[in-house]
Amino acid sequence: MGADGTGTIAFQDFEKLDIRMGRVAQAERVPGTDKLLKLVVELGDETRQLVAGIAEAYRPEDVVGKLVPVLVNLEPRTIRGVESQGMILCPSDREGRPVLLLPERDVPVGAKVR
Repeated sequence: MGADGTGTIAFQDFEKLDIRMGRVAQAERVPGTDKLLKLVVELGDETRQLVAGIAEAYRPEDVVGKLVPVLVNLEPRTIRGVESQGMILCPSDREGRPVLLLPERDVPVGAKVR
């Protein structure tokens, strides 16, 4: 068991995750929400629209240009009327606010996270 009480997964299950570094090209608030931003993220060979629950911690202008890890092979989902074609990955701080994971050096857009 993990520290949070969850079980382990096989390495083959981890290999199924397609996590790549994406650069946020555009960001705006999702109307009528306090927590959601609609992001347009460049992933090298493609661009995706994502909905992220980070608006309480980040203004749209603060995330544009940032490199973030994106789970790209997640089934699309409509959130508050906006299609999300992946998920950015970020932990929460002690107050429960999301914190962006940023690389310490520049990496190519679309680089696979292993």
